[in-house]
Amino acid sequence: MTAVAVPFGVAAAFAFQAQAAPAAAAHVQSASFLADSHKAAPDVPNYGRMLRLRAYRWAARQAGHPYVYGGTGPGFDCSGLVMMAYRHAGVRLPRTTYEMLGSRLLVRVRHPRMGDLAFYGSGHVELFRKWGWTFGAHDSGSLVGLIHYGGSWKPTAFYRIRFRAIRASAKI
Repeated sequence: MTAVAVPFGVAAAFAFQAQAAPAAAAHVQSASFLADSHKAAPDVPNYGRMLRLRAYRWAARQAGHPYVYGGTGPGFDCSGLVMMAYRHAGVRLPRTTYEMLGSRLLVRVRHPRMGDLAFYGSGHVELFRKWGWTFGAHDSGSLVGLIHYGGSWKPTAFYRIRFRAIRASAKI
């Protein structure tokens, strides 16, 4: 009988490779599930777009309601309108502007799309419509509606709902 000496580093590399193979196979399997999932559920990019548009359309139907501090319907404040719009789209955002900014559900974007969140430095949030326009509950004495921004009054940051975070929270 002949004994073979294998250096420890080489043996460890083979052991690691053997353990990593099932994990790699699981990753490939999950990727194929995503590729095939369009038959049962919307694909990933379009699902996020669908949520944004659904939230924006619900908010747009609230046009004409009064601004009410702390309101979540039928009168709204800025964050109350955004929270309820996304709740009707199936996403549970926190109640206040500052809680929304601290939420892991949001990711900052440079190029917002309709339905993304437009934050103002003053602690105010509205839904992005298009460049120069947002939709929201602006301030006391105004009605919920389309708002033209510009000059010194314009959003300082735009955020989008992070689709992966929604899928993860839905599994919990």
